[in-house]
Amino acid sequence: MVMFLFLVVALAVVVAAVTLAVVGGGENSPLPEAAPERLRDLLPPDRPAGRADVESLRLPLAVRGYRMADVDDVLDRLGAELAERDARIADLEAALAGARAAAHHVSTDKPGQAEQR
Repeated sequence: MVMFLFLVVALAVVVAAVTLAVVGGGENSPLPEAAPERLRDLLPPDRPAGRADVESLRLPLAVRGYRMADVDDVLDRLGAELAERDARIADLEAALAGARAAAHHVSTDKPGQAEQR
């Protein structure tokens, strides 16, 4: 019986504390509305994003997961940077293939030029 009475008193104290917190605890207004979390773009705007930038990126939570707009913005930015890097790699590979072909052409032409002399 003592345990039941203790639980009832503890429950009353908890309900009173929660009620005071919601009502404002003597203040004139109830608790202020929490500002929704917004993405603080931690991806650097002045340089391409690196692995450490992506690993440190934390998207804010919303009611049912993540905010779609924030996720779309981050994915669009990363997709654009990956496309830019792929284009740059293709250009460099083409330049390397051209340089190798030119070097091969020069190396095959040199013995012929030496024989003519």
